[in-house]
Amino acid sequence: MSVRATDEADPFGTARLRRGVLDAWSASPARFREDANAEEDLALGGYRDLLVVELPKNAADAAARAGVTGRLRLTLHAAPGHGAPAVLAAANTGAPLDAAGVESLSTLRASAKREYEEGPGGAVGRFGVGFAAVLAVSDEPAVLGRHGGVRWSLAEARELAVDAAGTAPGLGEELRRRDGHVPLLRLPLPAEGSAPEGYDTVVVLPLRDGSAVDLARHLLDAIDDALLLTLPGLAEVVVETPDSTRT
Repeated sequence: MSVRATDEADPFGTARLRRGVLDAWSASPARFREDANAEEDLALGGYRDLLVVELPKNAADAAARAGVTGRLRLTLHAAPGHGAPAVLAAANTGAPLDAAGVESLSTLRASAKREYEEGPGGAVGRFGVGFAAVLAVSDEPAVLGRHGGVRWSLAEARELAVDAAGTAPGLGEELRRRDGHVPLLRLPLPAEGSAPEGYDTVVVLPLRDGSAVDLARHLLDAIDDALLLTLPGLAEVVVETPDSTRT
């Protein structure tokens, strides 16, 4: 599945979002440090083992917003070889990705779904924060919908930050202190592609390494009927691995 796109095909305005973040980091290295600390805490701390909880929450939210039956398909694709990684894909029905959703996904402080706070028939998750769980397994997550997509890349985020640091010595010092690691979710990029037939949105997670594959498989194996009881907005969850399919 190809997810790369150029800024000429950027329906959600990711170039504007990136520019705003890079300008803020250049003007205030402390802002970069704050963003980096927040993303690291979420990815390695409280959200690390909640990947297959946060993805279903987001699916339930999307179904509630669209007023449709919530369905989620979690598929673990084995590595095809030739250096390509294994991929975890989460396809769901419901409200498709839009510009407000992209901004929430790239913001650790806010969510476009606050009007759908927890309650009967309402949303249960906050896309902006919970989405950080994907960083437990992937350095190149993407979200693809009917009207376009967005992706993130640790390698490309690092290049963008290094370029910005050329005129901002304080930012350069922060990058050196962190060995070049940057909060990649703050720098969205345009993506191409679409969800599988029968679904409206898909989260695509190229898995970082063997440990990420093991974690993804472990979390998928742990899914049971309790997930549907916790998230009544979902009527069906399909879990597919190279070995089996469960509904």
